[in-house]
Amino acid sequence: MDGVWLAAISGLIGGGTLLVGAAVAWFVDIPQRVVAGILALGAGVLISTLAFELVEEAADDGGLIPTVAGFLAGAIIYIVADWLVSRPKEPRTSRPANIVARRSGARLAGGSGVAIAIGALIDGIPESIVMGLSVLQGGISIPIVAAIAISNFPEGLGSTAALKRSGSSAASIARLWLSIAAVTVVAAVVGYVAFQAAPPALIALITTIAAGGLLAMVCNTMIPEAFDEQQALTGLYATIGFLAAFTLHEVAG
Repeated sequence: MDGVWLAAISGLIGGGTLLVGAAVAWFVDIPQRVVAGILALGAGVLISTLAFELVEEAADDGGLIPTVAGFLAGAIIYIVADWLVSRPKEPRTSRPANIVARRSGARLAGGSGVAIAIGALIDGIPESIVMGLSVLQGGISIPIVAAIAISNFPEGLGSTAALKRSGSSAASIARLWLSIAAVTVVAAVVGYVAFQAAPPALIALITTIAAGGLLAMVCNTMIPEAFDEQQALTGLYATIGFLAAFTLHEVAG
């Protein structure tokens, strides 16, 4: 039972920063360049975590083939799901100015339970399963939970800032992030409970499916959004985020 609570706490911390980011964006008028800088930092943190906490450990414990297969599958799943949620309903005339807003706006504007569920899947479920699986390895993984929490903050921040500018109501935005935060808690618990007796190869496959999806999200959403505003500084901020997560991995490991 202790493991279940630890998994739930991991999911709550990871998903809770979505709510914190959304609240900050709603109540504070943050310049878009600052939002972009935070996104770049979050991208660097996630890339470091994927490399040192997820993929490396999956390969060591479960083998190369499940790791490669899962990572590729996760990227494909994310790309397809993101396209289904955010594909333009009208002929595209110009590049969207805000990719994060496009994706989150599509979830709200569509009003479809399916669209919201897919959005929750590609954002909340994979990373939460990873947090639940990490508890199986001996408790809350501070580097993984911290990296996901840090990376979720700019997503909630950037999306809400754009949705606020577009005229979305506080209630609709709150429902969006509360539902996704709830999904992260449930998924973390499921990740812990459902895979306690799973073989290492299966855990490696599931872990890297999540990792591949997260890397695709970083490349398709966070980095392009940051580069729109920060240009050359994007690489520097991402590097700082990477080094911060790597340092945490070395110290906590």
